[in-house]
Amino acid sequence: MKKLFTLIISIGIGQMAFAQIDPKLLRAKPSDTAKNSLNMDAVYERPFIAVGKLPVSVGGYMEANWQYQGTDGISEGQQFQFRRMTLFVASTISKRIKFLSEIEFEPAEKEIAVEFAALDLELHPLLNLRGGMILNPIGAFNQNHDGPKWEFTDRPIAMTQMLPATWSSAGFGIYGKNYSGDWMLGYELYATSSFDDSIIANPENRTSLAASKRNPERFEEIASGQPLLTGKVAVRRNNIGELGVSYMGGVYNKWQSDGIVIDDKRRLNVFAIDFNTTLPKLKTFITAEWAWIRVDVPDTYSQQFGSRQMGGYIDIVQPVIKKTILGWQHSVVSLACRVEYVDWNVGKFRETGGNIGDELFSVMPGISFRPRQQTVLRFSYRKQWQKDILGNPPARTGAVQFGVSTYF
Repeated sequence: MKKLFTLIISIGIGQMAFAQIDPKLLRAKPSDTAKNSLNMDAVYERPFIAVGKLPVSVGGYMEANWQYQGTDGISEGQQFQFRRMTLFVASTISKRIKFLSEIEFEPAEKEIAVEFAALDLELHPLLNLRGGMILNPIGAFNQNHDGPKWEFTDRPIAMTQMLPATWSSAGFGIYGKNYSGDWMLGYELYATSSFDDSIIANPENRTSLAASKRNPERFEEIASGQPLLTGKVAVRRNNIGELGVSYMGGVYNKWQSDGIVIDDKRRLNVFAIDFNTTLPKLKTFITAEWAWIRVDVPDTYSQQFGSRQMGGYIDIVQPVIKKTILGWQHSVVSLACRVEYVDWNVGKFRETGGNIGDELFSVMPGISFRPRQQTVLRFSYRKQWQKDILGNPPARTGAVQFGVSTYF
């Protein structure tokens, strides 16, 4: 509550300050890479408001929704959820020196978290330095996760429950881009703080990278004493799309204490591929992502802790109406569908040779309305099948959702 009170007071003071400013001084700050951009540019491609000649720009977004969900005929009834509100603060400190930050407020967890706060030093288009709290570029969603960009209320299951999006770490690295005609090439390489033993010692009783997000000490120390390496290469061809390949890996466990070796070094390795394109005539937008995880799980753990995981999703969004609606110019109505699959335990039982279960499949059709590009109203229906580790008949889940999300 103390953090919440502090945030409210800060926002209140900021609003009083803005009330004394001539609205003519408020202006939208254009994104740096609006024309030639990759997923790695998502932290820059956000709507900011600048005040006069002040060096600081602010912005943000919010998400709220209603849902009715049931599993095998059992439901908790209708629910209203305020998922999150996020504030952006950016500053051009001097020529080629920039600071960007993302502060997220999630009422459901009663916490305020800094998701991104980094200083960028631009030396050359192909060589830039970044340090601070970094969004690890594994896949595409982890960096490009803003709610108003998506046609669905829920975030992709594989990227948030198998991969730990949004996953940020303290560290340093380099990145760069190059343009040549219709081609764009970008890369990122970071050394950051890492995961810990909680990926296999957690309340979920399964291998879970996302469990490490609950450890606040990961921003101050590395359990293994060795950094996590994350790298990505992406290439984009105008009128075709963007393809990204990424890797994240390192030792995750505390293998020594006071110089004494207490365990083997145990690694995790994550590989991901992502792709997005817009079909030129139909303007159909397609984005997809798939990831593979390998974790060195101790032999003393039971087989419910998988050493291999995989999963991903594909979104297809088809605009069907583009015109002035209720006075909003350039409004868009779109049909959308998301298909998801996650296998938290790839492999077979040693005793029987049968497939290990613990997998999920989901289909989610929906419709969205954008009165402006920065604001979306979205309605969807989820049909989901989830098997337990023994492969018993799946639990069936149905969910109806209506939500809103907007930049501000």
